[in-house]
Amino acid sequence: MTIIERMIECGKHVIQQELEQGARLKNRLDIAFANSCMAIQQCKGKIILFGIGKSGHIGKKIAATFASTGSPAFFIHPAEALHGDLGMITEHDLAILISYSGEASEFKTIVPLLLSKRIPIIAITGQRNSYLAKHSHYLLNINVEKEACPLGLAPTSSTTNTLLIGDALALTVMSEKKFTAEEFAFSHPAGALGARLLTQVHQLMTDVHTAAYCSPKTSLTEVIEIMCNTGLGLIAIVEGKQLQGVFTDGDLRRALNNNIDMTITIAQLMTHQPIVIRHSALCHHALTIMRKNGITALPIINEKQHYLGVINQQSIQRAGII
Repeated sequence: MTIIERMIECGKHVIQQELEQGARLKNRLDIAFANSCMAIQQCKGKIILFGIGKSGHIGKKIAATFASTGSPAFFIHPAEALHGDLGMITEHDLAILISYSGEASEFKTIVPLLLSKRIPIIAITGQRNSYLAKHSHYLLNINVEKEACPLGLAPTSSTTNTLLIGDALALTVMSEKKFTAEEFAFSHPAGALGARLLTQVHQLMTDVHTAAYCSPKTSLTEVIEIMCNTGLGLIAIVEGKQLQGVFTDGDLRRALNNNIDMTITIAQLMTHQPIVIRHSALCHHALTIMRKNGITALPIINEKQHYLGVINQQSIQRAGII
């Protein structure tokens, strides 16, 4: 076996080991998981995560997942907690403590203090008979038969199980809260994700988009000139601010193929009752409509059904929304 083949096999073995332990975790989920989810959902304060070492790193990620899916949360390092940061916890909060052994010395000081404040405690541990397991209100068992590490030492399968149970908690609670894409966007306003979830059609409109229209009496020759100047693949036919119809690049090709008289008015060629998009609609929704209907552009209207402009797929994709 070559070194390349050996490395690939080792990687596959690690992944397989972690998948197997994850499957065991899935089969162990019981009423304790459901009760933990209900406790989190009913929490009127914040979800506080504690963990040391690798458990701490995973705890930070779980806290971030909770915070971005509708359950305010943050991470406190146990050492910092014992030197003042416990003051950040209120009687309305809930604590999730992560320790595979369940015997972290810091937790033996923190747990009694949390209990004295009547803070609900969810334990994520691999040892059912540990100190943490015995002194928590809810126990989530992430026990693994063996770590994926070739030496059986480095936390690997156990940290994967911790991450899995954390995601399962956060997303189950998210589902029960009926957390929406719009709410998710509020905590993810930047980058491509924010653009996809927050950008409305009217925010992409420029002079080009608003100029893609003509009256029903406009000749085909004049329509072609407007379409060339705007380049959106569609021109709206408007009369008194009201949208009467549309004329597309495809319509133009068919008209030219049929040797239509260039002086004909566009009213005789336009498509009546076209698909439209509201100016306040999200751009990704506009893309969905276009793709579903096999079209590349949409006329934009306001709440009074008045024409405002035209938006096409290219304009939306150019804004980083796909």
